[in-house]
Amino acid sequence: MTYIAADDRYTQHPYRRCGRSGLKLPEVSLGLWQNFGDGKPIEDQRAILRRAFDLGVTHFDLANNYGPPYGSAEINFGRIMREDLRPYRDELVISTKAGYDMWPGPYGDHGSRKYLLASLDASLHRMGLDYVDIFYSHRFDPDTPLEETMGALHTAVQSGRALYAGISSYSAERTEEMGTPLLIHQPSYSMLNRWIEGGLLDVLEHAGAGCIAFSPLAQGVLTGKYLGGVPAGSRASLDGSLSSDQISEQTLAHVRALAEIAAGRGQSLAQLALSWALRDPRVTSVLIGASSVAQLEENLAAAGRSDFADGELAAIDRDAVDAGINIWAASSSH
Repeated sequence: MTYIAADDRYTQHPYRRCGRSGLKLPEVSLGLWQNFGDGKPIEDQRAILRRAFDLGVTHFDLANNYGPPYGSAEINFGRIMREDLRPYRDELVISTKAGYDMWPGPYGDHGSRKYLLASLDASLHRMGLDYVDIFYSHRFDPDTPLEETMGALHTAVQSGRALYAGISSYSAERTEEMGTPLLIHQPSYSMLNRWIEGGLLDVLEHAGAGCIAFSPLAQGVLTGKYLGGVPAGSRASLDGSLSSDQISEQTLAHVRALAEIAAGRGQSLAQLALSWALRDPRVTSVLIGASSVAQLEENLAAAGRSDFADGELAAIDRDAVDAGINIWAASSSH
């Protein structure tokens, strides 16, 4: 078990301003998409969260249906928040989202005002919080007027249930149409999925909004874990959010080349992938998961190392190519 460190923890991790707002986020934030449901011992979750905070990670990112089962990540986080982190609430940025399937019927999915605000209330209850710092529309809903979705985010902020509004997996065109002040956009982005470079980053810069990249390790592909085959128990072995047939020999050849570049920099492949994603100052933070304290510590070591020589970037560009693993592309294609 780790222990909450003294105030000098904030000297251990660099922070970036979120667009033109006054809010700063750690360069590496911790997401609870995987590993924080009921299948993971609560003491393991506690150790990861406490150690992250010890090392200066103040941003914890959730969603209503993270688990499994749905809601369990928020419940487990709420317990650890209550038992360990409650005295530090004002030092934390806690975010949650709604937009994907959560409960049965026509009002438990997508982007309606009814769903978003009901989900936010339920999330606050599960976590035992009076407010979240950021509330996201988790995906664009082509069947709901954008004005309705944005109006719900505006209400969340105006009512005090959230301090800021965000969106996730929206196209550059839809992001430009936003009618409510936007703090941040959360898109998928990695060496193997570079879609945000095609216009979204420019839109966010013009709007003064931040960008926090999720899946910067391409769901584990950029850790090198699949270079020797598909390990039992890995995401690809379970054919869930990553399937084994998405990991082609061509992709693995690119990953091997990137691993060699990482070694030349004295980094692991995962550290290189995170540092590279942070090379653009418009990227406020990258969002990692962690299955252990050791994995957390390895990935956090990428912070503060986003400086690259031109030759390094050119070499990376030869192998940082699309691998067809952006499973969220449908949302950002509207």
